[in-house]
Amino acid sequence: MSRTFTIGELARRTGVPVKTIRFYSDEGLLPPTDRTYSGYRLYDTRSLARLELIKTLRELGLGLAEIAQVLAEEVTVPRLAARHLAALDEQIRRLRLRRAVLRAVVKRESELEEVKLMNKLASMSDEERVRLLDEFWAEMVDGLTVDSEFFAGMRSAKPALPDDPSPEQVEAWAEFAELIQDPGFRQAIRAMSEQHAAALAAGEEIRPLHEYRSNWFQWNARAEEHLKAGLAPTSSEGRALAGEIAGAFARDGQNPDDPAFRRELADRCAAGNDARAERYWQLLAIMNGWTPFPSQHAGTEWIIAALRG
Repeated sequence: MSRTFTIGELARRTGVPVKTIRFYSDEGLLPPTDRTYSGYRLYDTRSLARLELIKTLRELGLGLAEIAQVLAEEVTVPRLAARHLAALDEQIRRLRLRRAVLRAVVKRESELEEVKLMNKLASMSDEERVRLLDEFWAEMVDGLTVDSEFFAGMRSAKPALPDDPSPEQVEAWAEFAELIQDPGFRQAIRAMSEQHAAALAAGEEIRPLHEYRSNWFQWNARAEEHLKAGLAPTSSEGRALAGEIAGAFARDGQNPDDPAFRRELADRCAAGNDARAERYWQLLAIMNGWTPFPSQHAGTEWIIAALRG
């Protein structure tokens, strides 16, 4: 005859309270093997092993209904564990976001309304963040014939917060979301899109500044050096830089020294030199963990003045 245990002995061996074991028995998870003449429950060694399994699964967060499925062999432990792991990963992700929001609140000494907004924005899923940005760009080109490749590149950069974002990344997302919903910013970007479409419709060759990205960084760096040195855009250094830039942008048959051409080029540079547009890319870099995007606004203003000079 196999050894049997009273409910008290089972409790002492497993560390599970008598009240809990009785509850499991009443729920059918741990039926008694036998009863004494007085009606007290008795359990055998298989019951002991079964209780240890129930205890382990409960410690892992499984519910009684799920444990019943495991005991009845309706579902395997690995499959159930995988389901709970996914749920736990999501819970951890949300807790990390909440922690980052709280750290940002402490850092910024935020008021209640800002706390509400930051928490709402940080809680958005990646899909919701992408949808918000897609809606922004859809409105920016709605009804316009634009260079699809150029605007596809603009739209391809998406905000993606990591699972454990820093307070700075949460702040960047909050600022980014406010920026793309700001009427003034939307009007400015829409105006740029309309200018782009108008130039395309007029048969002009669209040569966006990003084609000259490496050169532009060098030109801007030189402009900032001249600016720090106190040199005016109309100085000899300014005239030399303006001539180099105009020569790079001049198409066949265009005279890079033509004042009208240089004014047109200056206007194009000015249209794209909105500080808010630059901030758009800086915030994306912070959120996505890219290399920091240095400000080129002041240097570009100096170049614009040199071209117009």
